Amino acid sequence: MLRLLIDENFDHRILRGVKLRLPQLDYLAVQDTELKGIKDPPLLAWAAENNRVLVTHDLKTMPKFACERVAAGQPMPGVIAIPKDLPIGQAIEEMHTVIECLDQGECSAQVIHLPL
Repeated sequence: MLRLLIDENFDHRILRGVKLRLPQLDYLAVQDTELKGIKDPPLLAWAAENNRVLVTHDLKTMPKFACERVAAGQPMPGVIAIPKDLPIGQAIEEMHTVIECLDQGECSAQVIHLPL
């Protein structure tokens, strides 16, 4: 199962729905840590150091910074990018599928855009 880092502005209704399906979900929410308010590049560096796939609604800058890390040869455990306007039920279903079907290493250096 994927180890997740939930971005600060991520919709927690989606997170709650995923947790109902996967009670054993391994996640950290940025706002519950010392990372609150941190910029994107240091957040991606922390995710890499702690081998956590970042889940975000930030489709504009986060994928760009993730790709820059990969291009620079830096570790990047993965990003799951979910549009804010994706219906909550669909976002829950898609996240559930990704979490259940992918191993941690399969997300490495990848930006996975939902919906699939």
